[in-house]
Amino acid sequence: MPLRIIFMGTPEFSVPTLVALAEAGHEIAAVYTQPPRPGGRRGLDLQKSPVHQAAELLGIPVLTPPNFKDAGDRETFTKFNADVAVVVAYGLLLPEAILQGTRHGCYNGHASLLPRWRGAAPIQRAIMAGDHETGMMVMKMDKGLDTGPVALSKAVAIGETMTAGELHNKLMQVGAALMKEAMAKLEAGDLPLTPQPEEGAVYAAKISKGETHIDFTKPASEVHNHIRGLSPFPGAWFELTIAGKPERIKVLNSEKVDGAGEAGTVLDDTLTIACGQSAVRPTRLQKAGGKPLAIAEFLRGTPVARGTRIA
Repeated sequence: MPLRIIFMGTPEFSVPTLVALAEAGHEIAAVYTQPPRPGGRRGLDLQKSPVHQAAELLGIPVLTPPNFKDAGDRETFTKFNADVAVVVAYGLLLPEAILQGTRHGCYNGHASLLPRWRGAAPIQRAIMAGDHETGMMVMKMDKGLDTGPVALSKAVAIGETMTAGELHNKLMQVGAALMKEAMAKLEAGDLPLTPQPEEGAVYAAKISKGETHIDFTKPASEVHNHIRGLSPFPGAWFELTIAGKPERIKVLNSEKVDGAGEAGTVLDDTLTIACGQSAVRPTRLQKAGGKPLAIAEFLRGTPVARGTRIA
């Protein structure tokens, strides 16, 4: 028989998994997601999460408790009498009452090859670290942070120029297919669980505003990984003085190139920038409030002379 599932997720990343489970014929008893947040052009309108919007289109009841501290919210969860909860980027730590609130517990779709990159930002951290491979894992949740036993996994290669946005889009489709497979196996009583090793465990801390500034004193390979690991959001940036006024320039794509000079110095008319070792050239940039521009188009409107110092 199809499973009776509670789905818990919030961002766009979670939506393909919700849709895949519904299309597979499982009964989605309810969807839990983060409450509507201020948004819109002026930040005044309350906006429902991507998962909230998808659930409404599918005709599934949506609940948005801020947390599960209230006993009534915990009781409501258990009253759905679900077989399993599926969690993908929900955004809340789940208490024991929720972890044990369905017949088979909670299964999480996590965007790394655990135990590497446990935590909030596994996609960005994998690229920033220069990893050549990551993946998706379906894990049975326990009280720890991404420490539960693994059911299924699928590796995904990280290309030399792949950005966090591109990897995000790849992994959310891989994750949807993997969770669909996992729930089919759970339905058949054939879902294996393998404890995670502690060796190789790495924590993927949330990206802080302070680490988005590009440090050109680092080797070009690290600068390049930093740029693509933060693209398109929140975006790595440098400061450039334009018409006597410093402006923040976001770099969305880059390439490693030959070049040498004092770190942060523009080496030619194509915006090659010297790093601690070798050099990088931004290939797509964005001014504050502007649209992303290819390097040639950016330089037509904002010429940057050789010898300019980048802050």
